[in-house]
Amino acid sequence: MTSRFGRRRDMRAPSDRNLTYTIVERLGQAIVTGAYNAKTGFPVESALCEEFDASRSVLREAVKMLTAKGLLAARPRQGTWVEPEDSWNLLDPDVLRWLMERKFSLELLTEFTEVRLAVEPMAAALAARNAKPPALIQIRSAIARIKAAERGDDDALDAEIAFHVAVLRASGNRFYSQLEDLIDIALRISMRLTNQFKGLALSDVSARKRVLDAIETHDARKAQAHMETLIREVLEIIATAEKKQKRRA
Repeated sequence: MTSRFGRRRDMRAPSDRNLTYTIVERLGQAIVTGAYNAKTGFPVESALCEEFDASRSVLREAVKMLTAKGLLAARPRQGTWVEPEDSWNLLDPDVLRWLMERKFSLELLTEFTEVRLAVEPMAAALAARNAKPPALIQIRSAIARIKAAERGDDDALDAEIAFHVAVLRASGNRFYSQLEDLIDIALRISMRLTNQFKGLALSDVSARKRVLDAIETHDARKAQAHMETLIREVLEIIATAEKKQKRRA
């Protein structure tokens, strides 16, 4: 027998931890796509336990995780309900991914790229001041992967993500390092758009090398400017895509 969420009841049950994350993923997607909202309400605990063939403790842990993401709220004797979208934690990587996957939104992508514009150039500048040798090795390695992707020996998207994550780490700012997952998701979505509208499947190695050169020579101003150029290019591509979308409407 197969449940509405696609999980066969006769399958071997995964560990409690895996089942918890499965429930979080399925319910999170259902909330973000509007299957559960303030009007439809949220299923009672017993119904969800049956739906997922889960214990109450596992289900409650999943609900607790969704509550921490701002998607749900719960009170004793009042039950559990779906929070409005403006209460969701948009900086949570799962929430951002579910939003991006819900319906591709150029507006949402623009907003998050603007966040990147506020963070990554400064991270590059800080890297020029603070980067230790191991951090520089990571940036060089990422650029080597981008070059390898040109030859078909690596994945272009993974290599590009590795570059941006390496710069965040090289900044020496622990808060910036916490944004790695968000940058990963944003890049996966934005590069898909970049390839579609610009017709490029690979990153410009020379532009990334300019960022590295500035970091290695401790030129914070240039490192910031070169990284800003990279991200502004993405914003320009998104703006072009929005214009085309409006013309088709």
